[in-house]
Amino acid sequence: MSKPVSKLRAGKASVASRKSATAPREYPTVALVLQGGGALGAYQAGVYEGLHASGRLPNWVAGISIGALNAAVIAGNAPEHRVAKLREFWKTICKPPFLPAPLAAPEFDDLPWPLPLQHGLSGMAAMRALLEGQAGFFLPRMPIPPLAPWRRGPHLASWYDTGPLRSTLERLVDFDRINDPRTIRVSVGAVNVRNGNFEYFDSTRQTLRAEHFMASGALPPGFPAVEIDGEYYWDGGMVSNTPLYKVLRDRPAHDALIFQVDLWSAMGELPHDLPQVASRSKDIQFSSRTRLVTEYMAREHEHQRLLHDLMALVPEPLRDDPAYLRAQARSSGALTNLVHLIYRDKPYEGHYKDYEFSANSMRRHWRAGLEDMRHTLAQPHWLDYPDAQHPFVTHDVHRL
Repeated sequence: MSKPVSKLRAGKASVASRKSATAPREYPTVALVLQGGGALGAYQAGVYEGLHASGRLPNWVAGISIGALNAAVIAGNAPEHRVAKLREFWKTICKPPFLPAPLAAPEFDDLPWPLPLQHGLSGMAAMRALLEGQAGFFLPRMPIPPLAPWRRGPHLASWYDTGPLRSTLERLVDFDRINDPRTIRVSVGAVNVRNGNFEYFDSTRQTLRAEHFMASGALPPGFPAVEIDGEYYWDGGMVSNTPLYKVLRDRPAHDALIFQVDLWSAMGELPHDLPQVASRSKDIQFSSRTRLVTEYMAREHEHQRLLHDLMALVPEPLRDDPAYLRAQARSSGALTNLVHLIYRDKPYEGHYKDYEFSANSMRRHWRAGLEDMRHTLAQPHWLDYPDAQHPFVTHDVHRL
């Protein structure tokens, strides 16, 4: 998080860190917010496993890009099967389509390999993903697009074919369950290619199918635009890499506990060569949007709460005044507890970390998410209700 939100958190830490004086209350909204980040998304699966083990299950999951795919697997399965299905999904998309990967077995993960060797294996896995694709996810178009000028159309204008991803989703996800209003709410973001507008597909407003989730992750020029009801869509991360704004704006009257899982860290080392510049620029590009949304919504939320409290001071005879009614419509008494879980890079990772789908890295990302969730839950007071004086509080285990 950037300095403004850090100051916000620091100013409220003394309040949020104390046990609530009242009996514990359940939040009406418990949301899981999943950012985009390609292969780093296994971290989100580990976070969900830790959250699942705690018994605090979300009733709303919102995602963009790889976060949308994880959201599909989570919402499209019964709670008792979600972790297993997530593991199957990640094992599926982290397999090379042809020759097996070297040293891919779990027993190799914790061996003390020299850092240059780890870096080399990681780079090789990323190169193989570019050249060969990933089984159950995407495969290169053959012949390659420059040699196939007859292959035209928005659904074909890409380096890779994502047909395998549709098959994987349809095998692992129960879309009837996603669209059942009695189960978890789902929201995923994508960009309309024709008009450039950002749009959310939401299970409370429309019937979601595999293509809605694929559209959220259709990053050009690698992946093709996805057609939905006559319009074509690309990856939502092109406009905003976090669906936090959607969650906060759609439940202004409800108290909420939100677990926001970010795959790009705003903090990092100063780069000293071009590969490090490429990696650091990605971090800043995608994390800055998350910081911007968080800071904006924190301020707006505090203003809404202040307006709500001021409305209570207006004498009853004046409450029919049009000015009062307009102000009341813009006020909100809702309280928000935002818990950040932010992935931290591994020493061996390069600028290709978001398309390095090796099984070894996937397991490391997963474990990192699980450990961060466990450390977060080891601070039980972080889940306490905020108070009226501090209606928007944030926490981050890496800033303890």
